[in-house]
Amino acid sequence: MAAAENTAKWEEQIKRNPHPDFDKVQASRPPWDATSTFRYTQTAKPDWKFGDGANDKSSGSGSDSELAAGAGPGHVSIDPYAPGRPTGFNYKLLISAIVPRPIAFLSTRSADGLTTNLAPFSYFQLVAHDPPMFVIGFASALEAGRAKDSVRNLLEQGECVINIISEFFIEAANSTSINAPYGVSEWDVSGLNPVYDCETVTCARVREAIFSIEGKVESLREFESRATPGRKNATMATIEGTHFWAREDAINDERNIVDPRVLRPISRLGGITYGRLTEAFELQRPDFEKDLGGREGAAKLESKHPAAN
Repeated sequence: MAAAENTAKWEEQIKRNPHPDFDKVQASRPPWDATSTFRYTQTAKPDWKFGDGANDKSSGSGSDSELAAGAGPGHVSIDPYAPGRPTGFNYKLLISAIVPRPIAFLSTRSADGLTTNLAPFSYFQLVAHDPPMFVIGFASALEAGRAKDSVRNLLEQGECVINIISEFFIEAANSTSINAPYGVSEWDVSGLNPVYDCETVTCARVREAIFSIEGKVESLREFESRATPGRKNATMATIEGTHFWAREDAINDERNIVDPRVLRPISRLGGITYGRLTEAFELQRPDFEKDLGGREGAAKLESKHPAAN
């Protein structure tokens, strides 16, 4: 079965859209607030001290005494491979709980250069800076006929461009998640513009993207399904960043900070929900000696949490 058909079958199974009539739900919501701008606030509890625990006792987690006594709302134990539990349930659970997730808007091309692909992937993260290393996860095998188009191109060509999605082209970026067959250009589907000026790869970067990363494949690793032993269902691509692009109004003079007020990044939440970044706060990383008081200060906290029998 072709990769596009696999995607369509998977979408039908997981029922990602929870709304019987999405257009009606969309129309009932307030319009996009273009005046909402990025800003900094204080933290939730600026006077928080070491050992204070959660800063909001009204959130439903219970007070310190209730939590220590095992009171308050309980937790449900979930076996990911319980008899009769579809693997799609684990997918929906994890993408709704592991949030927000950055999105790798991935540009790739085939080895012969005739086929290009552009698609968003939210199993994505930065894992090191020297060298710059990234991981992208795909619900896809490497096997011909089953591999997602992006995976196929990574395997054949060994390179890509990771673009970061901003508010002003989210609809175009989302359109590239369409289950189009191999060879159909998502650049045309989205209306976004490819720029072939990269320094270390032959793929195009997205002109509209505020920040882009040229990358080379360091490794591709498949993972075997636990629900269907013997079947490879997942691939992890480890990508080394080899060159960066930043829009000039978003980067500082030292070229080491991207301004979030210009980047306006979009993140992935559960289902069909995306997250918008309009508010932030800053927290300093504490120093063991200066802020906690070293081992003497730490010892004063230990009595609050005696070891379990």
